[in-house]
Amino acid sequence: MAITIYRDQDADLSHITKKRVAIIGYGNQGRAHALNMRDSGVSILIGQRPGQGFDLAKKDNFDPLPIKEAAKSADLIVLTLPDELAADIYKENIEPVITTGKTLGFVHGFNIRYEFITPPENADVIMIAPKGPGTLVRSLYQEGKGLPALIAIHQDSSGNAKKLALAWASAIGATKAAVVETTFAAETETDLFGEQVSLCGGLTALTKAAFETLVDAGYEPEFAYLECVHELKQVADLLYARGLAGMRTAISNTAEYGDLTRGPRLITDETRKEMKRILADVQSGAFAKEWMEETKAGGKNAKKLHDQDVDTPYEKAGKSVRALMPWLNSEM
Repeated sequence: MAITIYRDQDADLSHITKKRVAIIGYGNQGRAHALNMRDSGVSILIGQRPGQGFDLAKKDNFDPLPIKEAAKSADLIVLTLPDELAADIYKENIEPVITTGKTLGFVHGFNIRYEFITPPENADVIMIAPKGPGTLVRSLYQEGKGLPALIAIHQDSSGNAKKLALAWASAIGATKAAVVETTFAAETETDLFGEQVSLCGGLTALTKAAFETLVDAGYEPEFAYLECVHELKQVADLLYARGLAGMRTAISNTAEYGDLTRGPRLITDETRKEMKRILADVQSGAFAKEWMEETKAGGKNAKKLHDQDVDTPYEKAGKSVRALMPWLNSEM
């Protein structure tokens, strides 16, 4: 199936520069969208509760408002809140001030896809989801470049939803790269699956298992970390820039042969079956329900799992290795 891609020539910035935009939440994505849009000539309001985000917004020369006040004053309300908090904040502060003509914007489809947020029919509902962290959205914009993003329209009450969404994408620099049309459901399901199976869950589990295998065999933890974790960035960067075949031309013949013959021994039929089970949990909403219930219960299980990895030989070896390279950016 062919995909639809939009670039600079497809977007008219005037569709957003004539409006007031409220960024709700001044975290990683919120800050990038706010700064980029302001630099593009957009009138920006920040809705943020007191705390670290509030202080950072002040430092960036914004004047943060209570969330309800910012939402009430805006034409486009962009939610850049954590998935698990967005629905409650929306219900209390945003839903009461949604009137005809306002647009709700999302940077991730989670709460719409699983109906934790149900917007009124008289509002446009759009999404611009950059395919990378806010820090990269900002740095590429400052370099005159852009990070690819996904665009989706959930409701088009006004008939102008896509024009506004494309203008938003242009204002953060995404149209300088590529803006790919999708749906809230597809963005959410592929994003969660990718995080769980390869980008985060699969990656961390694989590197931990590889590290532990070498250490259990008697190798020094620092050597194991360098080989199984630290060098991963080199291969990931090659894969990012050149694709699979291009990466393989840049590694040694020995490494490529090991890749081609041993990789399939790790990703077995049972592994693929488990991937399908994980995808089924995403598609059915079972994962979303589990995560929201975990959050409402105080997140004790998530914290327990998190803390299990805090002071392990893997982490200790990593600290020793990184100490040898003080130029590494620990704030990434």
